[in-house]
Amino acid sequence: MLLKELTQAFGVSGFEKEIANIIIENIKACVDELKIDAIGNVIALKRGIGEEKKKIMVSSHMDEIGFGVLGVTDKGFVKVKKVGGISPQVSFMNRVQFKNGTCGTISSFEKMDKVGATDIHKLYVDICAVSKEDALKYVSIGEPASYMGEYKELHNHCVTAKAIDDRIGCYILIEALKKVKDPYHDIYFVFSVQEEVGLIGATVAAERINPDLGIAVDITGSFDVPTDTDGNAVIGGGAAIKVMDSSVICDEELVKTMVQCAEKNNIKYQLDALAGGGTDAGAINKSNCGVKALGISIPTRYGHSPNGIVSMEDVNACVDLLWKFSESTFQFTTEKQYV
Repeated sequence: MLLKELTQAFGVSGFEKEIANIIIENIKACVDELKIDAIGNVIALKRGIGEEKKKIMVSSHMDEIGFGVLGVTDKGFVKVKKVGGISPQVSFMNRVQFKNGTCGTISSFEKMDKVGATDIHKLYVDICAVSKEDALKYVSIGEPASYMGEYKELHNHCVTAKAIDDRIGCYILIEALKKVKDPYHDIYFVFSVQEEVGLIGATVAAERINPDLGIAVDITGSFDVPTDTDGNAVIGGGAAIKVMDSSVICDEELVKTMVQCAEKNNIKYQLDALAGGGTDAGAINKSNCGVKALGISIPTRYGHSPNGIVSMEDVNACVDLLWKFSESTFQFTTEKQYV
């Protein structure tokens, strides 16, 4: 199963090669051009057939949050730094796997009631080494580690796994790409690197492609759980069409165009506005001389954790929306000259 393969593969920010290889194998027969750039972005082009076609960049990031080895104590406990948005409270007593296959359990040098939201330095990974020298046989300085979170199917068409952020977006791009036959515009499907540490991959890819429109496909919150109600998108509500977050305000007219596409094709949708957070859309929006931006979001519970949850009904709605939007003949203006 593709989604299981994507979520269970290793791909902490900066170490996305395993994910890239899976993606390439699944899309190489469906695209007109395919390349990997210098920093690891996978860029696939589906050429458009329109007479007045423009360039659209659709981006989902391959990387997942994780840890990096800073050092080892004399007793063999591995000290780590965060790579991306890691929570000490979420991490405590969970398991991680290092890129080389070594596994361990996360614990703390102090009682957890003394560990704050930014106190990653108070955590360590126990790999059952007996000394510093012993531990360094199994992990090296800088060695990355990811959460361990098994892929499981849940009730009501939901699934849970690690790295839902943003392997679910990668899955949507792959499945939509397989369906898109004759896009009106040139569509660049970008599977970006290092989103979790500063939107780095999308920034570089946007400079290369110089798109007229950018669309980020990424998770959003599911604001139907007791601890998180300050938003609109919910699991089961369909594809979430982004309006704004802290990194981007989406183009007003093109948001309407995407809503019309969903309605025309009977695709279940909802609107997405976030109080915080951001996606590749923010990087694309600010690139070159400015780029119109949109987002397709997947409502997700427990996103930055080993146990993210999404509804496959929402996921399939996102696939259909990206597919139909890619094939629609909508026109848009990027600049207006008045004098």
